[in-house]
Amino acid sequence: MSIRKKVAVVGATGIAGQQFLTALANHPWFEVVRFAGSPRSAGKRYEDALRAPNGQIGWWQPEPIPQQFRNMMIESAPELNLDGIDIVFTAIDSDAAKELEPLYAARVPVVSTASAFRMEEDVPLLIPGVNTAHAAMIRAQQKKRGWKGFVVPIPNCTTYGMACTLAPLQKAFGLKTVIMTSMQATSGAGRNGGVLALDMLDNLVPYIPKEEEKVQIETQKILGALQGEKFVPASFAVSCTCTRVPVTDGHTETVFIATERPATVEAAIAAFKEYKTDFGDLPSAPKNFFTVHDDPFHPQPRIDRDQDGGMSTHVGRIREEKALGGLKYVLLSHNTKAGAAKGALLVAENLCVTGYI
Repeated sequence: MSIRKKVAVVGATGIAGQQFLTALANHPWFEVVRFAGSPRSAGKRYEDALRAPNGQIGWWQPEPIPQQFRNMMIESAPELNLDGIDIVFTAIDSDAAKELEPLYAARVPVVSTASAFRMEEDVPLLIPGVNTAHAAMIRAQQKKRGWKGFVVPIPNCTTYGMACTLAPLQKAFGLKTVIMTSMQATSGAGRNGGVLALDMLDNLVPYIPKEEEKVQIETQKILGALQGEKFVPASFAVSCTCTRVPVTDGHTETVFIATERPATVEAAIAAFKEYKTDFGDLPSAPKNFFTVHDDPFHPQPRIDRDQDGGMSTHVGRIREEKALGGLKYVLLSHNTKAGAAKGALLVAENLCVTGYI
């Protein structure tokens, strides 16, 4: 891309916002020129906004704060100056997104990690390489809402890995039923009001509020069809159980699929290895969209999650379930990279090369 896009990050001091800044620090296409945040942060230098009264700097990423962002001033999110901005990345909660994202989308494209608009009838829920064609709904969204920009959210981080792995299997065998149990990393709960250390040590939490419903309906939307200006959900049934485990990063999921056509392990492995994405050589794209393991002790979060910059989806233990007519496997995806900010950057990159941005 000959001219770098000017971008703003809303919610820059939060966990998801920090993930954006880490991913954007040396991005070849995008240049961060503005931050926006809550009234508590507005008017402060970025590093000052992170500092607690006791002196602690609330930066929670393994990488240090990128030097170019330390002294940037934070604007008030409702009053964000959009002049000269090409893309707004939002890393805010759903309630704030419902109010703020339409304000921005009236003028510029918004790529969001929030759930606020995921299930709107005119909003595509994009995973480049899986349902890139759904971006065509952007034009209908702009027409319906009278926006110059648009809102495109990324899926729930638990949805992401499962939807990626189902795409080649749906194509190869057809799907009748999907049953999934997740073992989700603690980082998915954030740091404030999430999972406390004493909840997780020597423990497993068997319930994540609203997670199972999100995964089920998002998966059917992503793997459904776009017919004219209407999304038709995938016809296969999805059932999930979502749990939290004492792992820092990386969501592991065990999946069973009942298939419409006979499926073998060898054919499933071939479907993953031969799967062709349609997004080309984008800056945030993994070298391998799928990493297929033949060692039955993989994938493992601590060992495998950071491969390909955390953007590869890992698949292992593929085996036939003859009694129920299908396959079982284990997947791993990086919830704070592919399932969060870096996944959002990949969406934005794809929308740039396809002409929507």
